[in-house]
Amino acid sequence: VRVRLHPFHVIRINKMLSCAGADRLQTGMRGAFGKPQGTVARVQIGQPIMSVRTHDRHKAHVIEALRRAKFKYPGRQKIYVSRKWGFTKFDRDEYEDLMSKGRLFPDGVNVQY
Repeated sequence: VRVRLHPFHVIRINKMLSCAGADRLQTGMRGAFGKPQGTVARVQIGQPIMSVRTHDRHKAHVIEALRRAKFKYPGRQKIYVSRKWGFTKFDRDEYEDLMSKGRLFPDGVNVQY
């Protein structure tokens, strides 16, 4: 599993009082920088959130796991099955052809060419 997003963006909150006479105690929006409330990941439309590399025999299990996990993320998420071999830049048939010719060498999660 490769997590492609990390929560580096800090969100802040400017707490306001809501009791009687609060206008004498606070300054409103002057100096409203706020205190850190949490961190979030900034995501663009169509940006991948996570990638999974697996054997073909486990493909159905991974798709089901990602289907269950996508309900934990806000918004509408889609599951794409890539034509690439693992995390390489080669298509599946091209990868098998290059490996049989001895032009690729395994190198961890990637290959040398």
